[in-house]
Amino acid sequence: MKERNGKRFSTIRKWFSGIPALGWLLGAFVAVIIEYYFGESLADMLGLDRIPVLFGVVIMLKKPAAIPGAFAYVFMIYVLPVTIIARITSKAMNWLAVLLEKLPLWMSAILHLILLYYILDLWADMSDYRLLLLKLSLIAIMLTLSLNVINGYMGEFSCSHPGFMALGAYTASIFTVGLFMNDRILGHALISTIPSWMGQIVFPLGLILGGAIAAIGALVVAIPSFRTRGDYLAIISLAFMFIVKSGFENLEVFGGPRGLGGQPDWATLPAVFIWAVLCVWTINNFVESTMGKALNAVRDEEAAAEAMTVNTRKTKMIAFMFGAFWAGIAGGLFAHVLRYVNPGTFGLKKLAEVLAMVYFGGLNSVIGSIVGAVGFNLLSEMLRPLEIFKWIIIPVLLILVMIFRPTGLIAFKHFDIREILKPKLKMKERV
Repeated sequence: MKERNGKRFSTIRKWFSGIPALGWLLGAFVAVIIEYYFGESLADMLGLDRIPVLFGVVIMLKKPAAIPGAFAYVFMIYVLPVTIIARITSKAMNWLAVLLEKLPLWMSAILHLILLYYILDLWADMSDYRLLLLKLSLIAIMLTLSLNVINGYMGEFSCSHPGFMALGAYTASIFTVGLFMNDRILGHALISTIPSWMGQIVFPLGLILGGAIAAIGALVVAIPSFRTRGDYLAIISLAFMFIVKSGFENLEVFGGPRGLGGQPDWATLPAVFIWAVLCVWTINNFVESTMGKALNAVRDEEAAAEAMTVNTRKTKMIAFMFGAFWAGIAGGLFAHVLRYVNPGTFGLKKLAEVLAMVYFGGLNSVIGSIVGAVGFNLLSEMLRPLEIFKWIIIPVLLILVMIFRPTGLIAFKHFDIREILKPKLKMKERV
C-alpha cells in the first residue's frame, strides 16, 4: 500500500514538475477571472448565500450543511482551472519562459510581478474583506521578514518589534495627518489642499521617516544590549516595547489611549504591494550579501567570527537597525490601511503574532517568512467563526510544528529568484 501511494505521489509530482512559474500564474489568473464573472452564479447554483471567502473554510465552520457546496465551489473555481490551464499550457509557458530568460533578470521578475499583482487585484476586488485581508497579509510579510533578520539570521531573540511598529505607525500618521488633514487632536492641516496623486508621492516620505525613527529606537536598544551576551537583548527589548506602548498611551498630544485617527486613504493595494516587494527584495539582498554572511557567522559562533576579523558588535547593530527600519515602514502602512492607530495594538498580542509567524514559517528563510506570514494570517481568519476555540487550535498547531519541525516549515532555504523563474524543461527538450 505504501509503495502504491508512493508511486501515485511520484506520478502526480512528475506530471506537474514541468510547469514553470508563468504556467501557475496563468492558471491562477484564469481561475480568478472565472470567479470574477461567474462566482456569484455558481454560488447560487450550489445553494451558497454568497461567494465563499478564504476557500470556503469560513462558510464550512459557520454552516456545516454548506460543506458540500463550499467544497464543490472551491474545486470548480480554483482547483480545476488552475491545474488544467497550468498543465495544458506548460509547453507554451516554458517556451515563453525561455524567451524571458534571455532578458535581464530584473525585467523578467517585474513581468511576473505585474501578472501576480493583477491576480491579487482581481481577487481582492470582489469584496472589501478580501482587500483588507490582502493588505494586512502583505504587511505581515514585511514584519515577519524584518524580525527574521534579527531572530533568525542574527540568532538573537528580540521582543521589540511591536515597539518599532508603533514608532513607525505614529510617525507616519503624524506626518500625513498633521500636514494634510484637519484633525481634532493635531489641529488644522498645515497644507490644506493636496491632490490625491500628490499624496501618493508624499506618502513614501512619511513611511521612510517612520522607518528612520524606528531605526533610531533600535539604536537605543542595541547600544546597551550588544555590550553584553546571553538573554539581555530579550529583556531590554521587551522593556522597550512596554516603554513605547506606555509612552503613546500617556501622550495626550497624540491622542493618548484613545489613539489617533483620520489618516488619509493612501495605503492603496498598489502602494502596499510595491512596499512588500521592495521589502522582500531588499532583505533578501541583505542576507545574501557579505554582511549577511557575517551575520550568519556571528550567529553560529561569535568568538570564531571575531577571530576572523568580523566586527560582531557593528554587524549586529546594523542588522538590528535594518530590521527595525522595515518594521517601522510596516507600522506606517498598517496605520494607514486601518486609518486609525491605537497604542493598545502594539502589545503582547502583536508580539505573539509576529513571533508565531517567524517560527511557524521557518528561521533563516525568506520563503519561510512569506509562507509563515500568509499561512498564519489565513489560518487566523479561517478559524474566526470558532471564536475562543480558535486560540486553542492555533497554539496546538504551533506546538506540533515546533515538535516535528523545530526550525519551522521552510527553514534555512535560499530565495533564488532565478531558480523560481527559470523554465522547467530538461536540457534536451530546450535544444
